[in-house]
Amino acid sequence: MAKSGSSFSVSAVPVTVFAHLLVISIAALTLVWLLKFRGGFAFNSEFHKAKIFNLHPLLMTLGFLLFSGEAIIVYKTIPAARKWQKLVHLILHFIALAAGIVGVYAVFKFHNESNIPNMYTLHSWIGLSTICLFAFQWLLGFFSFWYPRAEPMRRARMLPWHAFFGMLIFLMTIVTVETGLTQKFIFQRLLRSQEALIINFTGLLILLFGMSVGLIVILPRRV
Repeated sequence: MAKSGSSFSVSAVPVTVFAHLLVISIAALTLVWLLKFRGGFAFNSEFHKAKIFNLHPLLMTLGFLLFSGEAIIVYKTIPAARKWQKLVHLILHFIALAAGIVGVYAVFKFHNESNIPNMYTLHSWIGLSTICLFAFQWLLGFFSFWYPRAEPMRRARMLPWHAFFGMLIFLMTIVTVETGLTQKFIFQRLLRSQEALIINFTGLLILLFGMSVGLIVILPRRV
């Protein structure tokens, strides 16, 4: 007997749990990499400039990427009124934006103090474009959907575009982080080493996280 279409329905709940496990794993691997193999991080360092740079992958991964992903799936993870879901969505995206701005500042500071040119790689081009689009998207969302809010008809017309560009920018964030890890891998000539394995596994988990977020968006909260 053929099964009904509803029997193949999948809830977003198990995917959400998986995504949160990925967040924990990505954060742990990133901290191990930067603390054990890269010497930690600092805003100012006279003799170890690399510690300034290390703030960049720390903030762009743990802050910009993970918080923006959590902000996207908040409507499926927080069982609350739409108003409160929207507020958490806004706050998490603001934290991601703040982390991203500080992360970009850190890499520019490192380059300037180390006499290294800025903006000379594809990673940097995509990254700066992503930050700028993210900031514009956040401001547009704040004034359109939160305060003072646009007219209901205008908000209804903007919502699909807001969701589309939100996912597009998130995908650009994934690409930025992946190219950044690859760039670091090549520049440091890590080849076959324990650090290389950590970077590669981090990249794979980030890819899975991006896929999970995309799947959570299209799945219902409950079946």
